[in-house]
Amino acid sequence: MTRGRNYWLVKSEPDAFSWDQQVGNGVEPWTGVRNHMAKANLAAMKLGDLAYFYHSNVGKEIVGVVEVVREAYPDPSAEAGSPWVCVDMKAVAAMPQPVTLAAIKAEPKLEGIALVRMSRLSVMPISPAHWQILAKMGGWTGR
Repeated sequence: MTRGRNYWLVKSEPDAFSWDQQVGNGVEPWTGVRNHMAKANLAAMKLGDLAYFYHSNVGKEIVGVVEVVREAYPDPSAEAGSPWVCVDMKAVAAMPQPVTLAAIKAEPKLEGIALVRMSRLSVMPISPAHWQILAKMGGWTGR
């Protein structure tokens, strides 16, 4: 039986780690998550899952798509023996048109999306239906 792909949204402050840095680095470990719910979401990510890359604080918009290329392992930026994990992400593509938080909040079909309900959560699941709406809003036609 083939497992379906899961979709996510990961947030980063662009002055700490930006989409341009992700693209420049190619594959990058998604480190530094120190929230238990976000950690559980990282641990649930599977090889091939896709995530929207969201600039938080500055910009507040979806700017790209990344793919999980290594599943959860101990976060090297955390203290040894701590429970924190990271995954490796690879840049897939920039969003042709960034999707702003204001546009997301204004779209009735995105009501209930975790980005609005749990605005401080840095790693969150995105339903396939919401993924498709956001892709259309951003003009992204990839996988």
